[in-house]
Parts: sequence; C-alpha cells; structure tokens
Amino acid sequence: MINAIVFDLDGVIITTDELHYKAWKKMADSMGIYFDKKINDRLRGVSRMSSLDIILEKYNGVLSENEKVQIANKKNEHYRKMLSALTPLNVEVEVKETLVKLSKKGYKLAIGSSSKNAKYILKRIGLYSLFDAISDGTNITKSKPDPEVFIKAATFLDIEPKACAVVEDASDGIKAAKAAGMLAIAISNATLNQKADYCLKSFENLISVIDQIRK
Repeated sequence: MINAIVFDLDGVIITTDELHYKAWKKMADSMGIYFDKKINDRLRGVSRMSSLDIILEKYNGVLSENEKVQIANKKNEHYRKMLSALTPLNVEVEVKETLVKLSKKGYKLAIGSSSKNAKYILKRIGLYSLFDAISDGTNITKSKPDPEVFIKAATFLDIEPKACAVVEDASDGIKAAKAAGMLAIAISNATLNQKADYCLKSFENLISVIDQIRK
C-alpha cells in the first residue's frame, strides 16, 4: 500500500529549467564554453557540481576544485536572483489543488530533489507548508540515479520505501526511484522510460492513479 508520495521539484511541482539554463548559459559564455539546451537537458536531476563537470567537458583549460566551487557558486547567485521573482502565481492551479487533495486523503507528501534551493523555491511559491519532509541537495552526497535522495525522504517521513511512490519528470529520477524500492510514476519526459510503473497524462491524473494503487 502506498502511504507517501515523493515529488521531484523542477519539472514536476514547478518548472525552473529555463532559469537554470539561463544561469548556466551566462557562466558558460563568460568562460567561452559552448552550451546549448541539449547539454542543459543532461543536467536534469543532477547536482550543481556534477552539472558543472558536464559543462566543463567542452572546456580546454584546467581548473582547481576551489575554482570550480567558485564558478558553481557564481552560477547559483545568478539563479537565485531569478528565483527571487517567483510567486505563488508561477504554480499551476492543478498542481496546488492536487497536492491539497492528496494531503486531505491522508497521504504524506515529500520533496526529493538534488537542488540546494528547494526550500527557498517552495517558500517563494507558497507550497512549503504542504510538504511533510524535504530531502534535497543540502542533505545528500549523491545525485540521481543514485536513490539516496528518495531513501532519505522516506526516512524523514518515517515510512518504509516500499510504501512510497515517486513522481519524476527525468529518466534518472525513475531509475533512482526503482533503485530505492519505490513505485515510479513518470510525467513529462520521464514517460519515455519503460521502467516507470505508471505514466501521468497530467499532474491531476495522479489522484486517480494513486487511488487505483491503494485499492
């Protein structure tokens, strides 16, 4: 039986992909590194430092670890500046209504995201109080497809992984959910991953899917 639902943040609860792209693009351009949206797609669900390593594949120079940290932090400054403009109006109505309905049905809700800005984003868009636990880049050491972020979410909820369902928009997220022993529910790009247990046509479709599973 499913008692809890763990959601990825970017691309599931709210789409900030374009903001990530703009922030990384600004950094890449300043260093003379080629960067486009195809490369940006490889960064989905990946930690900040791992994302930087992917971008640096096209960099001919040599950087120290300290220099890499400085670059990643600078990118995050650009990103957070753009995040500061987010408001509850940036959340799709069906997303908030679905979360409220699931909570009223007794499901525990959690975030499982590699982002270190997860809490800040949730507060900006007015959804922070809806989640019972938040597992994010501040408390993990490994990025998806490693299951760490989801396993910690289950621990924070005090619920067994097998009683959790994950909602993900990235293939690596689906892999991480399965590795954690959780039900994997795909939305958006993740529906192409054949290992997903269920695929959503829309976010609000999650209610009927979860109710079907509970039966």
